[in-house]
Amino acid sequence: MTNDDKAAVIEALNMYAFALDTRQWDLFDRVFTKDVEAVFGPAGAAWVGLEEFKRSFAGFHDSLDSHVHTMMGQLVTADGDKANAFSYGTWILVREAAEGGPTWTGTGYYDDELVRSDEGWRIKRRVCRLLSWTGNPAVPEPQREHQPDMNAVGLHQFAKKGDIAFLKAITKK
Repeated sequence: MTNDDKAAVIEALNMYAFALDTRQWDLFDRVFTKDVEAVFGPAGAAWVGLEEFKRSFAGFHDSLDSHVHTMMGQLVTADGDKANAFSYGTWILVREAAEGGPTWTGTGYYDDELVRSDEGWRIKRRVCRLLSWTGNPAVPEPQREHQPDMNAVGLHQFAKKGDIAFLKAITKK
């Protein structure tokens, strides 16, 4: 994997947060494959297919007054036209009408499997898991297929269960 490839993967990971926070859902086309599988523990849901994923995320995020998603600590490894990436995320969600306070902050991780396409690197499978949260749990209230799972689990516990694709990729487990 070249440095240009790593930079392109990291660009896709960061574009995700930018697309979310600007609510520019067509930018997801620069991040995910059309047949993406997205498993989001914090949302308590999974989606197959980019259009369904975009529709659902637009509906949920439009219910919020504001949100900020930060991506950090990106790790990338590749084997030919396939790559794995791992990054931490922080999510601040604001819904002024939420009874009990307007903010909720979550931290977690993204465990991504990517493929190289004619358009560049795209996430084919994303697993997002919550590691901790604080604030008002009524802010990310259940809506449609979003059923938040507020059970925080340590990263080491996911590793012990063999649940991290990136860890498997770098240790060949």
